[in-house]
Amino acid sequence: MSNQTAPSVELSADTITYRLPDGTTCTVRWDTLRAVLIETSDSGPFDEDLWWILSDGDGHCLIPQEAGGEALLARLQELPGFDNEMVIAAMGSVENNRFLCWRRP
Repeated sequence: MSNQTAPSVELSADTITYRLPDGTTCTVRWDTLRAVLIETSDSGPFDEDLWWILSDGDGHCLIPQEAGGEALLARLQELPGFDNEMVIAAMGSVENNRFLCWRRP
C-alpha cells in the first residue's frame, strides 16, 4: 500500500502552490500571474479532462481540476475581470480546447 497522498493545492495571500504526491511542487505568485486558462481534453469522464493553466513570467503551472477544487476557483474568481462564462464553456467541453478566463491588463 502506498503512503502517497493525493495532489493538493495550497492558497496563500502571496502564492498558489500545487503539490504532487512525489513531493514535486509548482508555485505561482499572485503578483506575477499573467493569465488563467482552462485546458480540456476528450479523454473524460474516466481520465482527468480539465486542467487549470496558471501562467506567469517563468512559465506555467498545470493543475488538474480535481486537485484545485472549489477553493481555487473561488479565489480565481476574485481576479478583476475573471470570465466565468469561459469556465462554464470549459466545464461543458468534451473536446481538446483552451479557454482564456483571465489575463492581466
